[in-house]
Amino acid sequence: MNTNVQTGRRARGLMGIGAVVVLALIAWFAWHQHRAATDSSGYRTATVDRGNIRVTISATGTLGAISTVDVGSQISGQVTDVLVDFNDHVHKGDVLARIDPSTYQAQIAQGSAAVASARANLGSAQATLRNAEADYGRKSQLAGEQLVARSDADLARAARDQAIAQVNAAQAQITQQQASTQTAQLNLQRAVIRSPVDGVVLTRTIEPGQTVAASLQAPVLFQLAEDLSKMEIVLAIDEADIGQVKPGQAVSFSVDAFPDRQFQGSVQQVRLSATNTNNVITYPVVVAVDNSDRTLLPGMTANAEIEVSRRDDVLRVPNSALRYKPDEESANPQASPASGRSAGMANELPGIAQRLSLGAGQRAAFDTALAALQARTAQRRSPPATPSTSAGNSLFGRGPQPPRSSGDKGNQGAMRQRMLERLNQQFAAFRATLNPSQQAQWDRDVAALAAARRAPLYVLVEGKPKLVTVRVGASDGTSTEVSGDIRAGDLVVVGSERAAASP
Repeated sequence: MNTNVQTGRRARGLMGIGAVVVLALIAWFAWHQHRAATDSSGYRTATVDRGNIRVTISATGTLGAISTVDVGSQISGQVTDVLVDFNDHVHKGDVLARIDPSTYQAQIAQGSAAVASARANLGSAQATLRNAEADYGRKSQLAGEQLVARSDADLARAARDQAIAQVNAAQAQITQQQASTQTAQLNLQRAVIRSPVDGVVLTRTIEPGQTVAASLQAPVLFQLAEDLSKMEIVLAIDEADIGQVKPGQAVSFSVDAFPDRQFQGSVQQVRLSATNTNNVITYPVVVAVDNSDRTLLPGMTANAEIEVSRRDDVLRVPNSALRYKPDEESANPQASPASGRSAGMANELPGIAQRLSLGAGQRAAFDTALAALQARTAQRRSPPATPSTSAGNSLFGRGPQPPRSSGDKGNQGAMRQRMLERLNQQFAAFRATLNPSQQAQWDRDVAALAAARRAPLYVLVEGKPKLVTVRVGASDGTSTEVSGDIRAGDLVVVGSERAAASP
């Protein structure tokens, strides 16, 4: 019994292995046939696939603390004590250093003596004032009884006024001496250098015994980083790329100290202060970085990439396919009957309309306008009399052309504007049936469709290239997003091998 079971298991195992071998042979045969067909065509191809397109801008910058405080000295003197060192954590109010206070203690003593002297002068002036007031009172009474001359009373009044002025001067002198003493007391307090914030000591520029000379500008004695758990990078972004950078965009960067680790951040601010270096204009972009684990250190050089655009699960082709141009021998590629701008727009307009949630009447109006557009395009399409016209015609009677030279690019903006105007005329009746919100969305989508960049692409069909005009989207430098009359799995031509095959 056990022998039969083992024999059955062995038979099933052999059958499974045989099935795997058969599937592998079928796959190899299909691949070999596909490779043979491709090789016989004389073209190098790539497969259209679905994937993600991530557009980034690369830049370098320096890591630094968000808030860095320079601690200086407002007074001059010899440093007697330095109580902190590099990398020490300090709290607000902690003593960092002390300056010799002897000079300011002497000034305080001198000021206190001056205040005492001024108060003694005030007492003398007040006594003189009392005597002058009494004398003026007596003489003014006697002058009223005509017992003394009026001039004696006037002299007594002048003496009283002088005594009042002396009292006021003595009081002002006391205030002046007190203010001078208070200044000396403030300088005595400033002889103790304290931390203004909680932070870490980044630099220390003094040693005990050094003399600090504070003149017009306070010398920097310490530099404190307020919080190293949150840091920032200031990137210099070229003016050609700054228009794509917005606050909130994700940033990934690496530092030389940890080459195998990627750190994350986000754009916090795009500053307007441009910098001109050798006629190269750059703008500073501040990137906020979370450094909770205290791995990153101030001053490290960051090699950063700002993700300005990301497209997920889109059709993409290699950039070499968009650069391919057929040579003279193969300059008569078969054209797709639906190629050109007209077919591309006709295929994409229903998708725009579908997003509007049209009613029955609106749908009928759209179908009528779309049918008129297609009829107008078909009427203007001329039969392919020459190789240059074999690719069909576009929305306005011109078929997809080979890639334009740089001199023709200046007319593309005007051409797109004319295209948008004619689309608006063609669908004016349909647009009139939309409500204001639908009209706004329709206008935005149609404007984006007309402004979209299109390029010729050559799809290999039965060993021959077929010209298809596709809508070009985002590019990461290797692959480019495309849409239009193309599907995943299609083979696009990226080069020709005929020249290499010729003797």
